[in-house]
Amino acid sequence: MTTHDFLIMLIPALVALGGGVMAAVWTPSHQTRSLIQHFAAGVVLAALAVELLPEIEREHAPGLVLIGAFALGSLFMYGLKLWTMHLEHQASLTDTATGLGMGLLLATFIDVATDGFIIGAGFAAGGSTGMILALGLSVELLFLGLALTSAATAGWRIIAISGALGATVLVSALLGNLLLSGASHAVIGGALAFSAAALLYLVTEELLMEAHEVEEKPISTLVLFGGFLAFWSIQLLGQ
Repeated sequence: MTTHDFLIMLIPALVALGGGVMAAVWTPSHQTRSLIQHFAAGVVLAALAVELLPEIEREHAPGLVLIGAFALGSLFMYGLKLWTMHLEHQASLTDTATGLGMGLLLATFIDVATDGFIIGAGFAAGGSTGMILALGLSVELLFLGLALTSAATAGWRIIAISGALGATVLVSALLGNLLLSGASHAVIGGALAFSAAALLYLVTEELLMEAHEVEEKPISTLVLFGGFLAFWSIQLLGQ
């Protein structure tokens, strides 16, 4: 891995921290947070459709490997869903404020680790894939801090959470690049297929479900497409 690659991997980590600093001085309303989650969902969908799935195709991994890896990723995220539901139920029984969307928070850390791993896999696959994914997913990370802000995660707490998210994405990117450098096309394709399932879970079961807990405005649909277009624009302009 070159110094240039490391600096590109560092961008999402710094952006995540910046989002936390922004959230510390500005607490968005529930409606605004819903719009932010729609935007982030659009970015993740674009990462899947525009870069990740085509990259899986380019690896030419055996179909059974890809199917098995995606199924394994789906089962893993299903297990995560059951676990986070249990955590939230326990938090509600103890009537503590720390249950602050524990499912979303935990799933976000899993997603950020997945984002980092995808970035590392992109660099391992070669070409401009890693750079495009790093820049595109940075858009999602910028808004994660604002999307997670609540009464229990205001001030220094959201900065700490965002800093931890930034560290997670960086470590995961380095780990993904280390593990997958020189790996076969089947291994890289399988890792990306597993990651695709995790990102799909974040969009459908976390970001959009949380966003729809408030009364939805018609503009939400436009914001979702705006997030998709933002990532796609990065991919097109990066070619």
